[in-house]
Amino acid sequence: MASLPSLVGAHTILGAQGVSSMHLFTLDDFKVFDISGFNERMAAILTRIRPKLTSIGEELAPKVSLLVDCPLYVHVAKHARRTVNPPDDTWAAFGASPRGYKKDVHFKVAVSRHCVRFLFEAGPEYYAKSDWAHGWHREFKDLAEGLKGSKDLASFKDEHDEDPAARLAALAPADLKKLVDELVRRRDGQFVLGRRIDAVEFAGLKPKQVEKIALDTFRPLSPLFQIHEARMLA
Repeated sequence: MASLPSLVGAHTILGAQGVSSMHLFTLDDFKVFDISGFNERMAAILTRIRPKLTSIGEELAPKVSLLVDCPLYVHVAKHARRTVNPPDDTWAAFGASPRGYKKDVHFKVAVSRHCVRFLFEAGPEYYAKSDWAHGWHREFKDLAEGLKGSKDLASFKDEHDEDPAARLAALAPADLKKLVDELVRRRDGQFVLGRRIDAVEFAGLKPKQVEKIALDTFRPLSPLFQIHEARMLA
């Protein structure tokens, strides 16, 4: 899936001045994913969802960059490879390369019919799965303390799932540690952690509240971004 990269610097001054340019989803926006026709849903995503995702991503990116001490680029999904089945979700991803995000670990804000999800992902196309998994095991004691200390974090079996598989705080350390196994066991394996916000709750939030939820979610996940050095591709 192609994406549109965006530099994070454009909104740094706005953020410093305390003025938000973030435009948020209404309850009607979530209903876009009820549209059955491919062309009709894609048109609605293009006109109603993508501009708001872009504003959210560009507003958050400078702040998320500070968490990982690395400039991040915003990539808003275009779904260019789809020609028949319309997507059930769409997203803005934050990655270290302007050329794309799927081959590296990344953060994501995803929206679907019933929720918004704030995610960290090591996906199927990640180039350093084995190295990252070794780092996870090597640093697990310190990583687990931060992850289990956040009551809202959960694991997801798939990046497109709306419902989390398990709350991290409820997992035994051994079970938390094993979450990485799927990443390396299968070619399409992935590792996805994050937080779900129901559509009704999200529709009632203000930009500063969304920013706080995003940063409170990404902060304990940020050490995962740094387990293995991201490639800096020009």
